[in-house]
Amino acid sequence: MSPLEIAGISVAALTAALVIGVPVAAAMGVVGLLGMWLTVGPAFTMAQLQTLPFAVVGNYDFAVLPLFVLMGAMAEASGITAQLFGALRTWLGRWRGGLYQAVVAASAMFAAISGSTIVNAVVFTRVALPEMLRHGYDRNLSIGCIAATGSFAAMIPPSITIVIYAIMTEQSVGRLLIAGIVPGVLTALVYALGLHMLVRWRPALAPPIRERPAPGERLRAARVLIPVLALAVPLFVGLYAGLYPASAAGAVGAFAAFALALWRRGARGWLGRALGDSAAIACTLFAVLIGGLLLSRMLVISGVIDELVTLVTDLAGSPARFMVIACLFYLLLGCFLDTTSMMVVTLPFVYPVVQSLNIDPIWFGVVLVKLIEISVITPPVGVNLFAVMSAAEGRVSFGQVVRGVLPLIALEGVVLSLLVAFPSLATWLPERMLGQ
Repeated sequence: MSPLEIAGISVAALTAALVIGVPVAAAMGVVGLLGMWLTVGPAFTMAQLQTLPFAVVGNYDFAVLPLFVLMGAMAEASGITAQLFGALRTWLGRWRGGLYQAVVAASAMFAAISGSTIVNAVVFTRVALPEMLRHGYDRNLSIGCIAATGSFAAMIPPSITIVIYAIMTEQSVGRLLIAGIVPGVLTALVYALGLHMLVRWRPALAPPIRERPAPGERLRAARVLIPVLALAVPLFVGLYAGLYPASAAGAVGAFAAFALALWRRGARGWLGRALGDSAAIACTLFAVLIGGLLLSRMLVISGVIDELVTLVTDLAGSPARFMVIACLFYLLLGCFLDTTSMMVVTLPFVYPVVQSLNIDPIWFGVVLVKLIEISVITPPVGVNLFAVMSAAEGRVSFGQVVRGVLPLIALEGVVLSLLVAFPSLATWLPERMLGQ
């Protein structure tokens, strides 16, 4: 068989496995192993099966993944989320649409200490939605705002999505994490401006709040921001200044989050739950990565990647055209696949083309993560849409979530266009990192 025939059979087998409900990790791993067995024989296949999983989980650089997961679990266990939203509500709530702005700001700050979009969306649904509905805010836009701002955690460090991309493409985790800062802040600013303009155009979306903060309440509210800064600043500064690698940054962040949770909640039953959740999530992610790398290894040794790179490069013609095609491809794919699966399944095919066209892998990674952000709020299978529905406990329907999130998807399109048009938004900061 020719390499392209092998590619076609592999894609068909992988698609069939996913359609009938085989877990993504198992589907990719089995297809990769069978492909290697048929193309290069059992000896090479067994050697890959024996060495590759250990090479992934035993790599010190990849320790950043479970450490960032643990940091997010500890931060959630500390209970800082409710107070964070409350503090920003105190400062911004009296503005028309201030609760939308409080959700945007609080989600961006919580994203800096938690790398999970689902956790971000769920916790703010529980904390912010009742308050927004109590003050007469539009139900659709309120739940849409919470679902969409939850996606900030995909871009703002410590982002699990960025770490997975770095592992799959063998790029610097530290440089990619730093590259996500400017696009993450830009996204929050575009959200804030877009929601402000929307509320000015349709004032009924956000009735004014008459309550006034008590004297000294704003000062007390500002103190809540100190723990968040204490978690995020050492991580960002340490990475940027080259004081420690990404793995050590994950350890610093996890320990700081543990200390915060211990200080705020004492030695209660939260620790075992946080450790258990972190281990389960990390094991799932590593299983998906191992399956994806087995599939990638099979595509390389069978010659599929070389043929595919030549074909796609000829069709795309230029880096700019390829980026447009890639964006459309991932936007469409994001309507039907979950984010981790979408990235791990497609990168073995797409990233070699990126290299052949001499596209900056840091820039492409940031654009891909932005597409991941959009996919988590894109119907019909955007994971954040279902996450907020579940956390809302019957207060909203799926149709209301979709209608509410549509204006935010349009804002995401603005940010995506800026990132594609101006690569320096992603590359400027990592190029100035110290110790790189």
